Amino acid sequence: MKINLAQPGTPAEESMADTLGRCLGAFMEEDLRVIAMDADVGLGKMLPPEIINKYPNRYINVGIAEANMLGIACGLSFKDKVPFTYTFCCFAARKVLDQAFLSGAFGGAHVLMIGAMPGVTATINGGSHMAFEDAAVMRAVPEMTVVEPSDMLQGEQVLRMAKDLPGMFYIRWERKGDIRFYENGSTFEIGKAVKLCGGSDVTIIAQGHLCLKEAQAAVALLALEGIRAGLIDMFTLKPIDREAIVDAVRETGCLVTAENQNVLGGLGSAVSEVMAENEAAPLEMVGIRDAFGEVGDLESLKKRYKLTAQDIAAAAKRAISRKQKRRPGA
Repeated sequence: MKINLAQPGTPAEESMADTLGRCLGAFMEEDLRVIAMDADVGLGKMLPPEIINKYPNRYINVGIAEANMLGIACGLSFKDKVPFTYTFCCFAARKVLDQAFLSGAFGGAHVLMIGAMPGVTATINGGSHMAFEDAAVMRAVPEMTVVEPSDMLQGEQVLRMAKDLPGMFYIRWERKGDIRFYENGSTFEIGKAVKLCGGSDVTIIAQGHLCLKEAQAAVALLALEGIRAGLIDMFTLKPIDREAIVDAVRETGCLVTAENQNVLGGLGSAVSEVMAENEAAPLEMVGIRDAFGEVGDLESLKKRYKLTAQDIAAAAKRAISRKQKRRPGA
């Protein structure tokens, strides 16, 4: 990997939705095997019109039939096609699990499942459309790769790597993504975390655009109090970067995870599993705590579910306090 970090708060040149449409259009142009599949949630409006006009048989809107879409995608995969399926996270995990498990992973298919609007970014769509469990569900499927790109640059590379690698992929995709964390020239590797900054007091491990943005702000808040926090972008949930987690524990002695999803089965669980098997230390988890979604704007939902920079900073202080209490003679 080669990482060129952007200055905190650097505006993104395009939304993640625009990145997705542009990339899929480019893939369809350069690789005749690529097929874009939509469960009637607007992928056709994201793809370049000239691509749809040029390849009308390679953009398939199956309608509101997510399980059917994945079944078709698996069949196409067995005929040497490379299908990308697109729907909201709530449908991408809940409605297609049997097809993802049996026709997909068990059958050895290669399908790129894209789930849009992860976690609280579903906002006004409310509890029925707010997926907090999707990553945990897909993480439990054998040989399923689970990723959540943090910005447009990383997202473009994740899509290309997933296209060219074997197996099933579940890709959480935040459609807005108003800032970027990386500059042009950065290269990434699925399964390898990115260290944005080192620390000596605590390490924050974040997943996805929303939580990495809040975690970056939390690092700045902690610095004002003289607390040096490291920050890691764990954009691959499975296979998780075990080495990065162990190194972080040894470097700072305590961790905080930040995720826009249920901590049960999500990033917090995955990190704690690695720590239990390798290097134990205090761990605080910032994420959804076994709850359903609600209607609201993004800012109010972040506060409601305690996903803000202030919440992450407070968790970091708790982790540091626990670490200090564990020291001999403390």
